[in-house]
Amino acid sequence: MRELFLLDGDAEEEAGWQERALCAQTDPEAFFPEKGGSTREAKKVCLTCDVRDECLESALMNDERFGIWGGLSERERRKLKKRAV
Repeated sequence: MRELFLLDGDAEEEAGWQERALCAQTDPEAFFPEKGGSTREAKKVCLTCDVRDECLESALMNDERFGIWGGLSERERRKLKKRAV
């Protein structure tokens, strides 16, 4: 089973949002589907999460390369980053 949030000392200060994240209350495997697997369930959880924006911002700033963060897949985050540049 994968850990959804690994924190270092500096990240702990910014990670208060993680305690309020709905994904912390669900199966982390849904947020790390196998290649070609469905992201539907994870994204459905993200849609109603109060800290979705903070999650996405953290994923972008930390260059998360795997999993669903802030309601977006790796591919969707890459596209978002390219448009921002």
